[in-house]
Amino acid sequence: MRVACVDNGSNAIRFVVADFTSPTDYSIVYSLREPVRMGHGVFIHGRLNASCMDRALEAYQRFKGEMDRLGVSHYRVVATSAIRESSNGQEFVDLVLKKTGIQIEVITGSEESRLALTAIKSRIPLGTRPWIIVDLGGGSVEVSLVDDSGILWSESHTMGSVRLLEDLSETSQDPGRFRRVLSEYISTLRVPSVIGQKKPAGFVATGGNIEAIAKIAGLEPNQDGVTVLSVRQLEATIDSLSRRSYRERVEELGLREDRADVILPAAMVYERLASLAGVAKLYVPNVGIKEGVLIDLVDDLSGHRKHEAELEAGIENACLRFGRRYFFDEAHGKQVTNLSRSLFDQLSEIHGLPEEKRRILTSAAMVHDVGSYISRKKHHRHTYYLVKNSEFSGLSPQDIDLVATVARFHRKSDPTPDHDAMNQLDPEDQEVVVKLAPLLRIADALDREHKQLVRSVKVNLRKDAVVFEVDADGEFLLEKAHFKKRGELFTQTFGPKVKIQLRRL
Repeated sequence: MRVACVDNGSNAIRFVVADFTSPTDYSIVYSLREPVRMGHGVFIHGRLNASCMDRALEAYQRFKGEMDRLGVSHYRVVATSAIRESSNGQEFVDLVLKKTGIQIEVITGSEESRLALTAIKSRIPLGTRPWIIVDLGGGSVEVSLVDDSGILWSESHTMGSVRLLEDLSETSQDPGRFRRVLSEYISTLRVPSVIGQKKPAGFVATGGNIEAIAKIAGLEPNQDGVTVLSVRQLEATIDSLSRRSYRERVEELGLREDRADVILPAAMVYERLASLAGVAKLYVPNVGIKEGVLIDLVDDLSGHRKHEAELEAGIENACLRFGRRYFFDEAHGKQVTNLSRSLFDQLSEIHGLPEEKRRILTSAAMVHDVGSYISRKKHHRHTYYLVKNSEFSGLSPQDIDLVATVARFHRKSDPTPDHDAMNQLDPEDQEVVVKLAPLLRIADALDREHKQLVRSVKVNLRKDAVVFEVDADGEFLLEKAHFKKRGELFTQTFGPKVKIQLRRL
């Protein structure tokens, strides 16, 4: 299977075409690295400059030509912090689509972590003990705690190599002073106590800079493609880099010009995080986001249903971790999630939404009450704010907006087009919210007492009504009363009246 990917980073744009013979075995057919520093200016002025956009567009036109020449029909293009943070990033995305037909997907830091983990697992068996993963790019550094089951915790810091270089540009001409100021700047980097609760099984570092550092240290990958770099070797490389000027790094160390200026900030970020983690060595797998994109794409193409199920499970775990951060009622969140999933599947004939929208509903179901952390009063509004301003592994920024909005309408106001939360969405996404909010309200009503009385729900579609046959414990009086009130939006949206019947087994 031949696939391609583009990793549109802050320091360069990478294009890869690969032939896969199995889900993780592949050979590179063609690769191209375009040294377009799209982060230049973004982290200071907040906009992509015109020159970078022109050069990047030319790169995408070359990518399109190569995909046509090589017969590539399946590909994925992702963009990270530079485009994500720029005020005119969408303008660039639209321009590339118009000129080349290539759709750029702007991903979150959490999605970067997921893709990096996908690539790492193809090289390093993680097992059940937690590992630390540090993925450093030009605009941000993603720090994650993971094991073989997935991401246990993740956080994105705005401390990428290009960003650091631009923030401290006034001192960059004096190597010694630059290192001192950089050291002070990086010392503010912290990782939450979750990292120090248990000694990690290992520390994995990804990114082009750490691969270059390992080569400067004279190291070669082992038979699995992994390079092991000790912290002492990293520190020695930092000393060597800091004694050299930019030009000396290019001429004496053989670094590319767009690597020579950012490698010292990158090395010091890795050293700082390794020190905080208390590790003696770093594992460099020599793969990263672009390889993760390829492997993830092939996994989806090879078995879409299985891939979707795994993705949905990962998203559910991310939402669960989010809820725990705000001390939510976990049992209630899980119950409403399970009921929502069941209702979505059984009512597909009525709502007509594609299967991938189920993850929007189940995510909203899991987190719908987290706003109670701020105040029980108007907690649906607080939930909306918290979710909308957070990241979830596996969810795009557009998905997160949908999850926040569906959760917002689990109670009180109806999702009308003129509502403040709704008018920020395009018409297609508004329709998704309109169809999912009634399902969430019914699922929430069926656990009104937060006692998980419902064991299962069977939906019967009749001519005059939709009947929800509920297998539940107890009298179920409060749930029945709440169901009647919460079911009004269902009738208003879809037409049929709703009825509830108790089934006794």
